[in-house]
Amino acid sequence: MSPREGRVAAEAVEAVFREERGLLLASLVRRFGDLDLAEEVTSEAIEAALRHWPAEGVPDRPGAWLLTTARRRAVDRLRRDQAYAARLAVLQADAERAEAVAPAADTAAIGELPDDRLQLFFTCAHPALAAEDRTALTLRCLAGLTTPEVARAFLVPTATMAQRIVRAKKKIREARIPFRVPGPDELPERLPGVLQVVYSVFTEGYAASSGPRLQRLDLAEEAIRLARILHRLLPAERESAGLLALLLLVHARRDARTGPEGEPVLLADQDRGRWDRPMIEEGRALVVRALTGGPAGPYGVQAAIAALHDEAADVAATDWPQIVALYDVLLTLTPSPVVALNRAVAVAMRDGPGAGLALLDALAGEPRLRAYPPYVVARGDLLGRLGRDVEAAEAYREALELAGTEPERAALRRKLGE
Repeated sequence: MSPREGRVAAEAVEAVFREERGLLLASLVRRFGDLDLAEEVTSEAIEAALRHWPAEGVPDRPGAWLLTTARRRAVDRLRRDQAYAARLAVLQADAERAEAVAPAADTAAIGELPDDRLQLFFTCAHPALAAEDRTALTLRCLAGLTTPEVARAFLVPTATMAQRIVRAKKKIREARIPFRVPGPDELPERLPGVLQVVYSVFTEGYAASSGPRLQRLDLAEEAIRLARILHRLLPAERESAGLLALLLLVHARRDARTGPEGEPVLLADQDRGRWDRPMIEEGRALVVRALTGGPAGPYGVQAAIAALHDEAADVAATDWPQIVALYDVLLTLTPSPVVALNRAVAVAMRDGPGAGLALLDALAGEPRLRAYPPYVVARGDLLGRLGRDVEAAEAYREALELAGTEPERAALRRKLGE
């Protein structure tokens, strides 16, 4: 086999792994009830594919090949480990019953088992886990990132992230957290946590907390992929549609959000011709679904706000009264200082900078906003628009100390120079 053929085969394996890993892992977790075992045999199946596929060719159903191989590796490992003997006996009995109903189960397409992945979503985002552990576990298990990649995403040492992931798995095991989809009575309480994990991943991708770049497009795109999976698995849940709509409508502006040197470009200054129109249209259709059939949820309302921005030809043509009204609704659903900050900025666009600044000053005592750069930058902008340059410069200096990424710091230094 030539080096080029070897590269092609390796790329095919990587593509399959990236696309199917979460579903493969979820199927194995359901079958064997052990996340560590499932991860190990998934990796072994990938290694086997790298050995066999270059010589034998990529199978017609590569996901099913990987699932079959991983299941056999898991059974072999359980047979060698006496501690799992009792569990293996139960698993074999279950497998025999399954085979009696569906003899081709081992070669069934992975795509026919969507609930397995949904179970893993709810397990990774279980409220018994710490918030940071939920996000780490979701990225590791469902987005398919390696532990070093997850560590880089949140700018912590690999060893620290490995400890978080181990801690989360241990909690699942010791607390006997079930691998299952919550029942209809539990779903309204549990679903927001799952959606929040995916939104947190996107937020870090949209505006990195620190580092050399403003955006982490890889993380933002992984979050969108996860949101698509959730929406496919829960098509009747309007907030899953709302989350996907929000991510698409915001991510559609990605190419216009930074300048040639990676510096941030404000919404008012963005070249709207560079926005991704097909993505916007997809998001707008999902907004309609998210807002139809009952009271709106927080993600649906945020998506509607994003849609109004994306539909406008420019800032002046934006329907600011409607955006303020939507923020009023959002404040009743999820009252928070950050929502109040965003509403104040919208009021400034509707009623003038003085009205917006008065609302921002009323939020000055909020602990969450004291070290929140967008709050300080918004004050500086409104002070500058009011001609209060000395106070504006003071706000920008404060924001410069708080800024997490180098592009943000460079933009603030330019503001101070102006």
